[in-house]
Amino acid sequence: MTAVLNRLTADDDLFLKLHDLYGNALVNQLAWRFDEPLDPAVLQRFHAHLAHGFLSRRVMTTAVPFARPWWVAAAEAEPLAYQDRPVPEDGVLDWFFAQSRVEFDPVSGRMWRLSAAPTGSGGTLLSLVTSHVSSDGGAVLYAVGDALRRLDADETPDIATSSGRLVGSSSVNVPLRTHLADALGQLRAAAASLRTAYASRDVTEPERNPRPAEPRRLLGDRYTAADLVVEVDAAEWNSVAEAHDGTANGLLVGVAVGIAGRSGRVADGAAVRVDIPHSMRGVDDPRANATTGLPIAVLYRKGEHTDLRGVRTAIKQAARAYADPATTPALQHLQPVQQMLPRFVLGYFSRTAKAPECLCTNLGETGQGVATLAGVRARSVLMRPVVCTGETELFRRLEIGLNLSWSSDGETVTLAITGADPDRFPTRAALREYVLDEFESWGLRPRFWS
Repeated sequence: MTAVLNRLTADDDLFLKLHDLYGNALVNQLAWRFDEPLDPAVLQRFHAHLAHGFLSRRVMTTAVPFARPWWVAAAEAEPLAYQDRPVPEDGVLDWFFAQSRVEFDPVSGRMWRLSAAPTGSGGTLLSLVTSHVSSDGGAVLYAVGDALRRLDADETPDIATSSGRLVGSSSVNVPLRTHLADALGQLRAAAASLRTAYASRDVTEPERNPRPAEPRRLLGDRYTAADLVVEVDAAEWNSVAEAHDGTANGLLVGVAVGIAGRSGRVADGAAVRVDIPHSMRGVDDPRANATTGLPIAVLYRKGEHTDLRGVRTAIKQAARAYADPATTPALQHLQPVQQMLPRFVLGYFSRTAKAPECLCTNLGETGQGVATLAGVRARSVLMRPVVCTGETELFRRLEIGLNLSWSSDGETVTLAITGADPDRFPTRAALREYVLDEFESWGLRPRFWS
């Protein structure tokens, strides 16, 4: 009988190869702020459930050409990092960012870290940083939700009865015929993808704006992206969106485009490419990454609000287009070919690869499903991509732009904003000024985490 393996998807494979090229340049972070203290023993039990759950996976490879790597349960994990020294209220953002400084290893399975610290006001900060190789946002929320439920039920950490059962067999002894069959299947998929890509060769998607060469600031060799966390009353956010004939999601995009324009990243009259992640995750879905991106073009006009009705229409059109292979761009069909490329070939192409110009992630109220830990409810929960400190010239070459992540608990909207262009967002203070001006223009009153 042929073994059924949880093979890496094309997205998993791409993130794995990018990890080899750039290390932990980009990680995801789920962050909690509690007003009450959390018992370290409870956090240890929570960590144990995570260590036996959906995040606990490592990569296995085979020497059979074109056969895909596969996931097995990880035998080890980064230990809980608990800091005894209280974090001052004006150091919360810096503490959260500091948790991203961790070296992950897809081979050993050390691809997530849980950290906690008390605050000066008697609360607790909790951070879960994860590698994009092993999990997208949906996978993290699923793994954490399962761990919290098992913690509340006082169950024993166990792979077989938790979300860890979906990861795959822990056996490394896979019959050769299994890999040969997968290699043949990949060759067939690649051939089919080439035919489909050729058929859709005339389908286009929004182009990104090149990064302006000037001004070029005198900066050091290393750069840390500017990051902010902003809160707004949900009623206020929704009221402003409705007043401009838009949705909460449309206002997220509108604000992002306005900030990009104010920074000088895009010119007056330019069509900004905005990428919107869209989850494809199903019930008991074993995939580490199950997200696609919907690209739309949004016009920026200096001194004017973004057309929210136009944003809503563009998102609907992009969703319909990507649901039909005939209207999906050719490059999207070539994932089986991309997965067969060796790392050195991807490294060659990565010299001209570009990061998203503007990325807008709407998590809705999904974070509320993981807001309560052992009966203690967090004041705030957010998920965000963290762009780690790196070479300044690498940021310029990749042309990383602006990332926004939106979530709400029904009462408060929480926005994580990251500006990663060294010459437009050299400091957190510079980003804050653009955000203040943009929010004020919409009539929004932001409250900043310090």
